[in-house]
Amino acid sequence: MSDSTPTETFEKRTISMRVHNRPGVLSRVAQIFARRGFNIDSLVVSRGHSRDFSRMTITCQGDPKVFEQIIKQLYKLVDTTHAAEHVKAKAVERELALFKIQVDEKARTEIFQIIDVFKGRTVDISDTTVAVEVTGDSGKINAFENLIKDRLMEMVRSGKLVLARGEELT
Repeated sequence: MSDSTPTETFEKRTISMRVHNRPGVLSRVAQIFARRGFNIDSLVVSRGHSRDFSRMTITCQGDPKVFEQIIKQLYKLVDTTHAAEHVKAKAVERELALFKIQVDEKARTEIFQIIDVFKGRTVDISDTTVAVEVTGDSGKINAFENLIKDRLMEMVRSGKLVLARGEELT
């Protein structure tokens, strides 16, 4: 009998939180995920429309039953005023990525065509490199990365940002 368990494919989950803007809140939130064995794939934290509160958008994957417990525990934190999972159909999701691409005269035109197709924006250019900003959902960012991977020198991704559609609050 083998000790290994079958590999399960877990769906990525996105949580949006509104928390008091105080020292230590991020640490306490991260501990909840760590104790439950969840790795945070993406984390974006910024001040909200009020200086007293911050917005957290967390992307992770893992056992759905454990995930429900994480949401409940996030709500128990003193500094949490709101915590909810957002599904793609009911939210606008965007990510920003910056790419530094190695170019030469021969490939420059092809690279600029790819940038144009993805509605990217050139933010820096030199004789041998082009820095590009691409925004969109994670699939779009992944597709752009895949097309330029042979020339990719550096890449930085913001992580997912999410905003509820319509009247629902994020």
